Amino acid sequence: MVTCHIRYEIDPAKLPEFETYARLWLPLVAKFGGQHHGYFLPHEGKNYEAFAAFSFESMAAYEAYREKMAADEDCQAAFEYARKTDCIVRIERQFMRPVLG
Repeated sequence: MVTCHIRYEIDPAKLPEFETYARLWLPLVAKFGGQHHGYFLPHEGKNYEAFAAFSFESMAAYEAYREKMAADEDCQAAFEYARKTDCIVRIERQFMRPVLG
């Protein structure tokens, strides 16, 4: 299993727009075989940082998701929403291997 951990730098004034963006993606990852672990929005502390995590069976499964996502209308609409609202300043991705009980 591989987990994609995403750190977002967001515009704090556009937190509601970012939350809308996050809610758009929750079902989309599952649509292509992934398991979304949720988005984590600022509450206390840094008001410009948010996180997300989702897993796929393998890196190959993640790469297949990326290919399908690029051609999917709903995914492209979510990207366009973020671009139009300018709620995301920067995105950093890293891939991790979870240790589960």
